[in-house]
Amino acid sequence: MTAGDLITYFDDATGERFGLTAGELGSWTAATAALLTEGCGLGPGSSAAVLLPPHWQSAAVLLGAWSAGLELSIREWATAGLRPAGDPLDVTFVERRRIGNWLDEVPAGRHQFVLGLEPRGAATAEVPDGYQDFVTALRPYLGAHPPHHAVEEHRAAVTDGTTYREYAEVASAVAQQHGIGPGDRVLIDTAEQEQPLIWLLAPMSVGATIVLCAHLDAARLDDRIATERVTRVLR
Repeated sequence: MTAGDLITYFDDATGERFGLTAGELGSWTAATAALLTEGCGLGPGSSAAVLLPPHWQSAAVLLGAWSAGLELSIREWATAGLRPAGDPLDVTFVERRRIGNWLDEVPAGRHQFVLGLEPRGAATAEVPDGYQDFVTALRPYLGAHPPHHAVEEHRAAVTDGTTYREYAEVASAVAQQHGIGPGDRVLIDTAEQEQPLIWLLAPMSVGATIVLCAHLDAARLDDRIATERVTRVLR
C-alpha cells in the first residue's frame, strides 16, 4: 500500500498497479469539471452518459461531471441500448474497448469522449471518428481550480431524477449495508461491482479508501489483502 492512496487500481491481466491520492484525484476531478464547463460550455442541467467500467479515470469523470452539476445516465454496457432517435445528450464518455465494432450502438452526444484507460493515464492511440481522446482533451485543464459554485442538493444528479442529496443518502446507506466505515480499506472486484454507487460513492461517503481490482486473480487475493491492508472485501 502506498501511504495516502484514496484509490489504488490493479489489473491482474496486465500487472498494472496505480495509486491515486485524494489530492491527485481532486486535480483530475477539477480538470474534468473545467473541460465540461469551460471547454464544452456545459453546466447544471446538462446531460451526460457514462459508459465506463470501475477505474480511477472513471472516478475522475463521474466526480468531475457531478462537480459541474451535470445529470448523469450511468448504465452497464450490457443494458446500454441503441443510440436514441431523439436529440443527442450533451456529452458522452465511452470506454474504447467496449465500443469494439458497435460504435453506432453508443448514445450520441454533442461532445463525445473516448477513454482507452491506458496505464498511468496515457492517451489512447485509437480514437474513433467523431470522438475526442479524453486524456488529451483534459491536459490543458490540469491545474484548474474546482468549480466556484456549490452543487445544489435539490438538483438531479442522475437522469432518473434522483437528487444530489438523495444520492448521497443512498451512498451512505449502501456503505452501512456492507459494513464500511471511516478508515476502512475496501477491496472491490470490478467484475462484480460495476455500479459507481457501490465501488466509488459508498466508500467515499464514509471516509474509506478503495482498492479496485480488475481481472482479479483469486490466487493473489490473500496476499493483496495483507499487502494493501484491506479491511473489507466486496466481490
